[in-house]
Amino acid sequence: MSSPPPLITCTPGVRSGKPCVAGTRITVSDVLEYLASGMNQDEILSDFPDLSPEHIQAVLRYAADREKRLSELNVA
Repeated sequence: MSSPPPLITCTPGVRSGKPCVAGTRITVSDVLEYLASGMNQDEILSDFPDLSPEHIQAVLRYAADREKRLSELNVA
């Protein structure tokens, strides 16, 4: 049984290799900035029909995992 395709990818040449929602040019930082500016999930999904609730959750999970890794590096 194969694992599901990743929802966040980094592709050289797409948005300078920044982490993006798979199959789009929407970066993790774009989605985080929309959320930080006060947009809610429904507003983001309305503005970007290629996104799903699972994509938003994947962005948040990616950011949380990255923050955890950075914190661990700073402690070591």
